[in-house]
Amino acid sequence: MSSPVLDEPQALTQAREAARAAGLPHAGSLSPRDAWNLVQAGQAVLVDVRSNEERHFVGQVPGSLHVAWATGTALNRNPRFVRELEARVGPRSGNERPVLLLCRSGKRSALAAEAAAKAGLANVFNIQEGFEGDSDDHQQRGHFNGWRFHGLPWVQD
Repeated sequence: MSSPVLDEPQALTQAREAARAAGLPHAGSLSPRDAWNLVQAGQAVLVDVRSNEERHFVGQVPGSLHVAWATGTALNRNPRFVRELEARVGPRSGNERPVLLLCRSGKRSALAAEAAAKAGLANVFNIQEGFEGDSDDHQQRGHFNGWRFHGLPWVQD
């Protein structure tokens, strides 16, 4: 993992330190609110890694980029994910804006962040809780965490 960038926002520095302490294989994880604050301030890029179908039927964050980690109803892994991510966010330079990955619950985006890190993209973070949040005891999402639960901006087709 790379060291924090000079003048890096505190949320990113804390995420990097927590990831290092936990032995995570990617730059770190951020809360949905911290992620949105960074995006709003122009200090990070948000990339939704859910399928097109999820974005269309469940909703999406306005202005977010899209690179599917998995596709179709079977959620088959996208073998071109890292190449497509690089094409959307720019080449590796070591100085690229932080990239924040969002999925349904934070699990696929963590795997995507790990794949990006293994490919040399050191500035890719996971957004905890995801867009819909974790399942509750009734196997329903959105009741206690997630992007939408926190009242952050989203739209639906």
